[in-house]
Amino acid sequence: MALLEQMNGSKDIQALSVAQLETLAGEIRSAIIEQVQRTGGHLAPNLGVVELTLAMHYVFDFAHDRLLFDVGHQCYPHKLVTGRSHLLKDLRTSKGMSGFPEPSESKYDLFRVGHAGTGISTAVGMARGDALANESFDPESNPDGRRVVTLIGDASIANGVAMEGLNNAGTLNRQFLVILNDNGMSISKPQGALAGYFDRVRVSHTYSDLKKSAKGILDRLPGGDVIRDAYHKAGEMTKTLINEGSWFEHFNLLTVGPIDGHDLPTLIEFLTEARDMDRPMVLHVKTIKGKGLDVAEADATRFHSPKAFSVARTEAQGCRVEMKSGGRAFTTAFGDALDDLMARDEKAVACTAAMPDGTGISTVIDKYPGRVWDTGICESHALDMMAGLAKTGFKPFFAVYSTFLQRAFDQAFQESALQGLPVRLCLDRAGLVGGDGAVHHGFCDVSLLRTLPDAALLAPIDEPSLVAALEFMRTYDEGLSAVRYPRDDVSTRFATLDCPAFELGKARLLTSEFENLDENRPDAAVLAFGTPAIDAMTAVDELGADFKVAVWDARFAKPVDRGVIESLLRRNIPIVTVEDHTVVGGFGSTVLECAQELGLDGSRIVRLGLPDEWIIQDSRPIQLAQAGIDASGIARAIRSAVDESSDAPLNGVGRSATAEPASTN
Repeated sequence: MALLEQMNGSKDIQALSVAQLETLAGEIRSAIIEQVQRTGGHLAPNLGVVELTLAMHYVFDFAHDRLLFDVGHQCYPHKLVTGRSHLLKDLRTSKGMSGFPEPSESKYDLFRVGHAGTGISTAVGMARGDALANESFDPESNPDGRRVVTLIGDASIANGVAMEGLNNAGTLNRQFLVILNDNGMSISKPQGALAGYFDRVRVSHTYSDLKKSAKGILDRLPGGDVIRDAYHKAGEMTKTLINEGSWFEHFNLLTVGPIDGHDLPTLIEFLTEARDMDRPMVLHVKTIKGKGLDVAEADATRFHSPKAFSVARTEAQGCRVEMKSGGRAFTTAFGDALDDLMARDEKAVACTAAMPDGTGISTVIDKYPGRVWDTGICESHALDMMAGLAKTGFKPFFAVYSTFLQRAFDQAFQESALQGLPVRLCLDRAGLVGGDGAVHHGFCDVSLLRTLPDAALLAPIDEPSLVAALEFMRTYDEGLSAVRYPRDDVSTRFATLDCPAFELGKARLLTSEFENLDENRPDAAVLAFGTPAIDAMTAVDELGADFKVAVWDARFAKPVDRGVIESLLRRNIPIVTVEDHTVVGGFGSTVLECAQELGLDGSRIVRLGLPDEWIIQDSRPIQLAQAGIDASGIARAIRSAVDESSDAPLNGVGRSATAEPASTN
């Protein structure tokens, strides 16, 4: 039996010899590579932390001690050695293993983690909680107490929340270990001055450089008294690698390293000494992202989270990688549209927060280096920087995942909307995201942003309407604007038709036969915000001639098309609203509010959207079906809306339909 199949936690790892750990590392890498080749997933980040994960479990008992992940997508090796190897075959589905830490799977996972920068702060909280409960480790009074470890990447350390966590961690008077996984990468190359500092450390701090008089170094450091005390408690290995000029020393954190993150004996020695420290400490570990797979090591960005792929090796052609291909993605369409827009308007500028490939702006970064920036994992800073550019007369576009926009909502409020500055938000991964699951769903951007006066909130249904939306935003100067689009391929259903320009607060009728509602009255109307309009058209096809249904592409969640809503309600035509967004405060809520403001009966308005509950990882089509917003779910809602005898109980002035999901077996 393979070693991996026998692993159920730290105790099992601690029973192995170092030679067996090396064998286990190979099994873990092979298992991850084989699975991700079949299904896709986070590859390079996990290959880079295999030895580090094994060493942590070998030295600490994380059934008792605390392990906090900062970058959650580096958890595959951790999951595999804590009894979940049997779930790997169904990776990123509801039947298998989540791609991020998931407490419902195992006691070894403490937080659901999908956003960088949070690990140190949550670890500080657990360290303080254990101290208050008299459960924390102390080498003299409580040697069996809980220790706390957090693993953070070098790109994440520049995040503002991580800085706040470090600042507070230095005040702890107990064991606390931050392991800095320094692989020179985040998803793409890290940005900013701090990234430059780590580059210099990698180059200049060799082992021989650091083997000098540690006591003399400590005499010259800020906070030297506290650190000198920690030094006296350190073992010989730690003394030789105390980092003389560490930036972390200014946070009152003893800093050791850098050390080789793939050398198991060295990792075990240093972690063993760090385990018994009674002061907060940073262990700087150098790793190689994609370690063990040559194509991933050579192009870690491409293999950060690839689709299914194959590697063909021939003598004639060498190594050739073939990625599973799909249709044209919204992300690609956005990148091309932004490129065209920036070519036409020299005032247009753009930025992203560590996601140039994920948001599609890699091309414009290379093409317009003086007008496009990657700020690193710093969404709040990025939005404030865009506000500053808007103030100086430029037209800023901030490309960001919907789920990461939440980190910059305060800046969207205070520095953009409140100032009347036209910052333009381009929200990729809006709605359900598939395998990344609940930590990455972009489910609340409309609810947040529609609270801001003068904001314009848009959604396209395909590539031509995405281009038109960006063009509208380019000239919209009354306030903040945002366009949302999913992690999906663009539809070609309306590609041959002319796409009308966006007009503020005006919907687009997709079923032209209902231009005149008096001459051709539909049985029901669908107002769809974004790509669900395509699914609504498919639902109409499924319903056939038995139902006459008018479908509008709403285009705007703020302001909504009051004229269309009033026209439908005055004719007593039932309305089904649909959105790939929570029903709580979303587009459907806006339609209900509009009905109330017009003094009209909204009881025949049925809202479809994401339910008020967490939707876990699986394919995007399965998730849409679970939420009842796929074509079949929309068709069921239309039937129900037309059949008054099946009216659901009133909910306020309208109904919120949680459609019975189709079978996913």
